[in-house]
Amino acid sequence: MNEIDMARQRKVAEGTRRRKGLSVFRLKVIGAAFMALSVASTTLVPMLFGEPSADNMTGLTIAVVCEIASWCAVPIYAWLLFDGWRHTRSRARYGAELFVVASLAGPSYDKIMTGHWFDAHTHNPVWGLFFAYIVLVAVDWVARTYSGAVRWLITVALIVAGVLWNMMLQIGVSQRVMYTGVLALAFVMVFYFLNRHENTMMFTAGLLGAVMCITPGVGVAFLHYRNGELGYSRPWTKWVFYALYPVMLLLGALV
Repeated sequence: MNEIDMARQRKVAEGTRRRKGLSVFRLKVIGAAFMALSVASTTLVPMLFGEPSADNMTGLTIAVVCEIASWCAVPIYAWLLFDGWRHTRSRARYGAELFVVASLAGPSYDKIMTGHWFDAHTHNPVWGLFFAYIVLVAVDWVARTYSGAVRWLITVALIVAGVLWNMMLQIGVSQRVMYTGVLALAFVMVFYFLNRHENTMMFTAGLLGAVMCITPGVGVAFLHYRNGELGYSRPWTKWVFYALYPVMLLLGALV
């Protein structure tokens, strides 16, 4: 077998592996499934197993397990955000879409978490993605505008500002131990700075996820098997996934 034939076989094998991997569509389905666990932990679990408390260890255990498992979605959505940013035709429109989804999810999220349809003390995780997007756009602009120490000083300041926004606004705070907004920002920055080095990027993201209560590291494992394909052809499919989280929250709030 000559070198040309061997090269062709390698390309065919690589193409087969990529087709068998996880497309964007499949990653969105997996992320949505984990996201549903978070909603279920505060809505369906109390209905089915009673209010989680020290006197009801069954309900408490199931609620905590569902919530912790849902953190697998954080790196998946962080990657989808980064991937969408680098492929979108309009970054302004993409940011506006995130803003609309976060705003629509707000009242239902507040109702589930606090019992009120509006509460300024907590904000849903989509706001974490929105702020991560703002920081991502700003950091990329700085990288194209400045160089050297000035670039890195401004970059660090922007990332710190993003962390502070998430912490002060209590974005996506879960079980009082997981700041999903801060974690999403951290993953987005890892993907942005290391995306040209696949192995280093996945190792760093996996390590970050493992340090943050293990389950986000499991989410990174799914990303390792992505194939880079969109996985769907209908343009309305994207809007279905945009609507999923607000609809889940609304149903949970009504329940």
